[in-house]
Amino acid sequence: MEMFPLGPLATNAYLILKPEENKGIIIDPGMNPQMLIKRIKDIEIEAIVLTHAHFDHIGGVDEIRKMKGCPVYLHPLEADWLTGPELNGSLMWPEIGPPISSAPAEFELGHGQRLRLLGVDFEVLHTPGHSPGSVSLLHGDRLFSGDVLFHNSVGRTDLPGGSSRELYRSIHELLFPLGDHVRVYPGHGPKTTIGFEKENNPYV
Repeated sequence: MEMFPLGPLATNAYLILKPEENKGIIIDPGMNPQMLIKRIKDIEIEAIVLTHAHFDHIGGVDEIRKMKGCPVYLHPLEADWLTGPELNGSLMWPEIGPPISSAPAEFELGHGQRLRLLGVDFEVLHTPGHSPGSVSLLHGDRLFSGDVLFHNSVGRTDLPGGSSRELYRSIHELLFPLGDHVRVYPGHGPKTTIGFEKENNPYV
């Protein structure tokens, strides 16, 4: 697994590789994805999986999907966000970049779904709060939490569709029960663990 902080908001894009087959998947290809695109030049990308569809997480979707011919997975509550700059937030901060839009996702993500990619299973957890269709992806003891849970912080809830009540419910009822040993790979900032956040995160 390799991490690429992309764009002006340093959004973490994750490249998960199956090196023996030269295949990979990408979680959240953010803005200004040149570094990631260079890395995957000779790698077959099986899928792009989005934890949610805010502009800083989807900036590289269009270019990489066309380059690699791979499908995109997204929760249906944000199905229109890929095509709508007014929904994904890219119209709110024009100083950061131009409006972002892409073709709709090919596949939906649902809570409890077992997503079979690279020959292994990823469990989909619908974890709303930061956005209505936010999901977290669990593979073994690795959790890709998007903008739900960060190192010593949590996702903001003041954007359209955000809800503090839902965010804290997602964290306490869905993420914390996964176990203290689970490593958390967030959408921004350094990795952490469930156990560390239980003990130290001032927001939860």
